[in-house]
Amino acid sequence: MINYIYSHYIEIIGSILSVIYLYLSIKQKVSLWIFGFMCSALYIVVFFQSKFYADMTLQFYYLGVSIYGWFSWKEKAKQTGKELPIKKTNLRNVLILLPITIAVLFLYYYILKNHTDSPLPFADSFTTALSITATWMLAKKMIEHWILWIIVDSVSAGLYFYKELYPTTILFVIYTIMAVIGWIQWRKYLKL
Repeated sequence: MINYIYSHYIEIIGSILSVIYLYLSIKQKVSLWIFGFMCSALYIVVFFQSKFYADMTLQFYYLGVSIYGWFSWKEKAKQTGKELPIKKTNLRNVLILLPITIAVLFLYYYILKNHTDSPLPFADSFTTALSITATWMLAKKMIEHWILWIIVDSVSAGLYFYKELYPTTILFVIYTIMAVIGWIQWRKYLKL
């Protein structure tokens, strides 16, 4: 057990920080972006070592979105004296986000299939594309991002179990449950 912890300490710390990040996300606390930044930095290493290259590059995206989300949420509070409000995703956003998500999925799939030794290129690309969209939606506080996270997290849990990343598998099972809770909590806020 000690050997496992020693050889997986980055993954374990990243998992703990990720749970804190998600909890703060559910509670709509701007500090979520700090924890998101830290866990993303750690997961760059974890996913590189596991050959989940799309997930690894996704962590670089998360670093940038964490900075953007922090400033976006802080700026809205500074301008209005109120938090950035939760909103529903409108049709215009869906018509923009859907083709972008599909394009990102197939771009990642092409790269992973033809230029890496990724063991599951389509699944890795699928979760990455949806994660990119969901994170952007979170930065804008669109409630439907929780639906995307429920899908991503449940599929990811299976992928990480397959790659024997057990702390990350547990993390993504927790993520799936917390995404459902987040959806319910944010719906109460909007009184849907």
